[in-house]
Amino acid sequence: MERVGLLVGRERSFPDALIAEVNRRQAGVVAEYLIMDGTRITERCGYRVLIDRISHEIVCYQPYLKHAVLCGAHVINNPFWRIADDKFFGTSLAHQLGVAVPKTVVLPSKSYPEGVVTESLSNLVYPLDWRAMVEYTGLPAVLKPHWGGGWKQIHRVDTLEELWRAYDSTGQLCMILQEFIAWEQYVRCICVGKDRVLVTTWDPRRPHQERYRQEDPPIEPALHEQLVEKTLRLNRALGYEMNTVEFAIRDGIPYAIDFMNSAPDFDIASLGPVYFDWVVNAMADLVIEKARNPGEPAYRWDALLSG
Repeated sequence: MERVGLLVGRERSFPDALIAEVNRRQAGVVAEYLIMDGTRITERCGYRVLIDRISHEIVCYQPYLKHAVLCGAHVINNPFWRIADDKFFGTSLAHQLGVAVPKTVVLPSKSYPEGVVTESLSNLVYPLDWRAMVEYTGLPAVLKPHWGGGWKQIHRVDTLEELWRAYDSTGQLCMILQEFIAWEQYVRCICVGKDRVLVTTWDPRRPHQERYRQEDPPIEPALHEQLVEKTLRLNRALGYEMNTVEFAIRDGIPYAIDFMNSAPDFDIASLGPVYFDWVVNAMADLVIEKARNPGEPAYRWDALLSG
């Protein structure tokens, strides 16, 4: 019997449902919550597949997951990539892949830890040429962390003065400044594995649990096909098997806005029952497939980026 372990935070609707669905199928695979203590370098993992939903917040899980890979476990999502990824690099990669993205600038942090002095920053221009940056991105623009999620520290700025005020509040965070895409339609594509995509209409302006818009008109078929193709292109290049990719549609062009959601919100209260059932079944298919036929792991950087 192959084992699948789930590493989670406070969420329960998705992991409970996934464990129940995998075990219900009686496919020679059993799923359960992972329980761990201190991990020894001689310790074997014991799981064929691990699903990581929380190591971005609980850092002590990250070395365990990388150790599990050495022991032959298949980790969803790739722990080496996930720790190294950031929004600026992802945006640059998307641009290289031919996916439209907003004009983007990475900024030096506003402040630094104790011990970093003026001489430590000798490679940085000071003061920053703010006017040149907003001439590139345009105004309004969006200021947001280069790494992170949950819509934290995201600021829409309409003037230089607003940009300066927002930037002054960011502390030691490394921020990016992006062109604001005035969209006519916004979508979120849920991607599971390397070939399963659910395209949904999604409205970031609404309260959290009202953003998925099942009642909206269906997406035009040609656009739907384009969204699926671009989502798969991004996820295959990034090596993600569990992700959501957000696109802002302007003048018929989908701009990739946010695609570093490697522990996406899969709560039933957010997704609604129809999308939730799709996610649970797709993830059950994936983990059973990987537990029975793990294949060769591809954790080298050149293999990851060759897509």
